[in-house]
Amino acid sequence: VQLQASGGGLVQAGGSLRLSCAASGRTFSRYAMGWFRQAPGKEREFVAAISASGAGTSYTDSVKGRFTISRDNAKNTVYLQMNSLKPDDTAVYYCAAGQVHFLVIAGTRGIDYWGQGTLVTVSS
Repeated sequence: VQLQASGGGLVQAGGSLRLSCAASGRTFSRYAMGWFRQAPGKEREFVAAISASGAGTSYTDSVKGRFTISRDNAKNTVYLQMNSLKPDDTAVYYCAAGQVHFLVIAGTRGIDYWGQGTLVTVSS
């Protein structure tokens, strides 16, 4: 599976962006998917995860109520809708895939594949 993230850019605080992660291969629907981010000078952190079917989701506390993860298995794509963006959301965002329970993705255990990252910059 190869992952290609896109949709990053520059946005003002309070604005919105939607990230996409397109996966190659015919086994996308078997993978739980996650989004992570890494801000300058900081470690990579978990943002959101979704189960293989799309029925289950989880979020880090700082994005709950603002971000929504979703997937379209017919299009082999996972999305991250980001609303009410804050300068603290500025980071490179990465998608990841693993054949594990989606709650395991948060700890990066069981991740098989990483995308290349897309930069999100939120100006104040």
